[in-house]
Amino acid sequence: MYRSPINYLWCLFLNPKDFLQKISDETKDIVSSDFDIEINTTEYVPNVDDTNITYENLDSKCKKCKTIETCVLYIDIRKSTELNLKHRPKTLAKLYTVFVRNMIKCAEYHGGYVRNIIGDRIMVVFDRNNCFKNAIDTAVLLNTVAEYIINKNFKNNDIVCGIGIDFGSMLVVKTGTIKQGNENQFYKSLVWLGKPANIASKLTDNANKSTVSSKNKVRVGLHYPLTNKWNWTEISYSEFLNHLEITYSPTLNYKNEYFKYFYEVTESNPVSIPPILITDEVYQGFKKDCPDDQSLKEEMWKKVKLTIPGYDGGIYGGNIRFTIVDEIN
Repeated sequence: MYRSPINYLWCLFLNPKDFLQKISDETKDIVSSDFDIEINTTEYVPNVDDTNITYENLDSKCKKCKTIETCVLYIDIRKSTELNLKHRPKTLAKLYTVFVRNMIKCAEYHGGYVRNIIGDRIMVVFDRNNCFKNAIDTAVLLNTVAEYIINKNFKNNDIVCGIGIDFGSMLVVKTGTIKQGNENQFYKSLVWLGKPANIASKLTDNANKSTVSSKNKVRVGLHYPLTNKWNWTEISYSEFLNHLEITYSPTLNYKNEYFKYFYEVTESNPVSIPPILITDEVYQGFKKDCPDDQSLKEEMWKKVKLTIPGYDGGIYGGNIRFTIVDEIN
């Protein structure tokens, strides 16, 4: 017999039809115009026990939420599925323990608050004040520890991380239900709704990856009859079109008497995406707040050509570390 995994006490005493009717009635209550959503603004990162972020109260028909405008950062391990297949359980347990433990410490070092851990993906949110500097410093510290400390202890350099940061307004909503006993912690969480969390997560997915950039060109062959020599060059479509004469006929006339053949070719080049990716909003905010930062003075942040669904702004990337790590054994 099927039993619903939703462990509200009342559901244990309902038959399937009454259970579904109860779900339907509660859904209608919450989405009705009588149900009030109270939203307050904060500059400090809330936690799940914040009294101004509540579960939905179906009796008073009210739910409290908060909004915060700040930086959000994600970090996770590249090719984690391959790691699971590659290592024995004991080694895998050590690897993930070291990674998550140290990433949490790094997140807190510059004032960040860990607000979600799913497998090897960690979400870090910052108070509004100094959020650009704190988020960037945290990203650099995470990159430093992962690449230059953790990897030194694993012979195959298994820890390859991607880090993404965005800035903007997020709605913080408490979801779940109140339960008694040991299960309580698994049935409640804060959900961070809004573009920044989504974009930062997508940046993380793309960071520290190798891709191939492809470009189509035209290969043009010129033949010199006196020497019976061929000269082949690759040019862009626009260059090829600029070499064509206007004839107002189906005839193709190339502006070179030695032109004989042409065909399309694809030029492929490997492209490495930096381990830290930030949106233009983060870059500009950091540049405004910290104009004398070494990473800015030395132009360590470079524009990255990357398409992120739902985001049409600029993206900057860097592989930056704290050089003091070189003194660590």
